[in-house]
Amino acid sequence: MALSKVGAEELESIYGALNRREYVHPDPLEFLYRYESLADREVAGIVAASLAYGRVKQILASVESALSVLGARPSVFLADAGGRRLERLYDGFKHRFTTGDEMAHLLGSVSDMQAAHGSLGARFAALVEPQDETVAPALERFVAELRGGPWCGKSSVLPAPEKGSACKRLHLFLRWMVRRDDVDPGGWDELPEAMLVVPLDTHMHRLSRLFGFTARKQADLRTALEVTDAFRAFAPDDPVKYDFALTRLGIRDDVTLESVLSGAATGVA
Repeated sequence: MALSKVGAEELESIYGALNRREYVHPDPLEFLYRYESLADREVAGIVAASLAYGRVKQILASVESALSVLGARPSVFLADAGGRRLERLYDGFKHRFTTGDEMAHLLGSVSDMQAAHGSLGARFAALVEPQDETVAPALERFVAELRGGPWCGKSSVLPAPEKGSACKRLHLFLRWMVRRDDVDPGGWDELPEAMLVVPLDTHMHRLSRLFGFTARKQADLRTALEVTDAFRAFAPDDPVKYDFALTRLGIRDDVTLESVLSGAATGVA
């Protein structure tokens, strides 16, 4: 089937077939399922999303390593840990460009924000202004606060929304925290799903160009917003609904567009 012919019916078929918990692995999202507490999922989510670049095997190993330091209740651990202790604990941690110091500083800022505002979600919601059509402007304010605190400066774990980056990892984090279905655990009920922006990675950019949802060659914020608008035509209240299912087509070897649309992909062997 020509991808340009994919419409609402096909997208719903893809969502129904692939938006399932058994298709999550290998995806850093799986780490969030360990935690019942929203505060702990916020910590796990920002760690998992911030390290979601590079080879998937390395991503999963690095997220496991980073979270293992924090024990069963990451938010409680961070509330009791000082900056120097975090720096010692993450001494020697490395994920591609991300150093242990960067991870320690990010987690310090996260803990400070949770302490000051009750949750990251509450603070993010407070940064949304009435004129904002998407989460993109609030994300810029949110990152500025994390980077501007006593812990964080310029860092590989915090992209720069103000420079036009698609900020795939941060929008992935927002999808996990805002949406709630069989895959996304949700919890940030203050934010409407309608404001989310597609986490534009290589797989989604390629598929979006093939679908005709964008003709732009740059995987930047402008393209992410254009792709989001295209999905909004099919799911106005939840434009990021199809993100997980569609990206399975680029990540997993056991499913194809043809097998999904023919009804053959109904589970994992």
